[in-house]
Amino acid sequence: MLSSPCVLACSRTCSRILGLSLGTAALFAAGANMALLFPNWDVTYLLRGLIGRHAMLGSGLWGGGVMVLTAAILISLMGWKNGCFSKSGLCLNVLTALLSSGLALLGALICFITSGVALKDGPFCMFDVSSFNQTQAWKYGYPFKDLHNRNYLYDHSLWNSVCLEPSKAVVWHVSFFSALLCVSLLQLLLVVIHFINSFLGLFCSLCEK
Repeated sequence: MLSSPCVLACSRTCSRILGLSLGTAALFAAGANMALLFPNWDVTYLLRGLIGRHAMLGSGLWGGGVMVLTAAILISLMGWKNGCFSKSGLCLNVLTALLSSGLALLGALICFITSGVALKDGPFCMFDVSSFNQTQAWKYGYPFKDLHNRNYLYDHSLWNSVCLEPSKAVVWHVSFFSALLCVSLLQLLLVVIHFINSFLGLFCSLCEK
């Protein structure tokens, strides 16, 4: 059976790995959201205000990005016991563990939900609305929200036939929001591991005393 000091050392090592993993995932989330603001790497759509609300919300930037990255830094500091954590007491460790877990959980959850809704609604693009019995022939919007009998995620024949501009709008939208969905899911898993790891570390700290 492992002694408390040994388990405590393993808990700190795990915190370092979790901090690095969460930080890397946060950078990936921010990068994916940035790409969604520039369809086909073209800044024109952003300048003209032709970016979908889900991408403009920026949940991958401030949620899965900044919030998770801040939590990752706190977790890493706890693992290395640097700065103000080098001689911190049990209460501060508990507070930091709860704060970092809550911050990362909230940021990842917001990013996960937003990405899921974005995939459900489909991309924001220019499409022909004459088939929807409207007076204007072309407009920007969410064409796949009105296709109740067909799911664009599974019907790939719609990917190049509905959205006229930007080109490959569906591929861009699905690729990066799927990436955000996966990254935020990974972040949620890492937060759960961090919570368990923090509980074990705090329990061992109590045992040492």
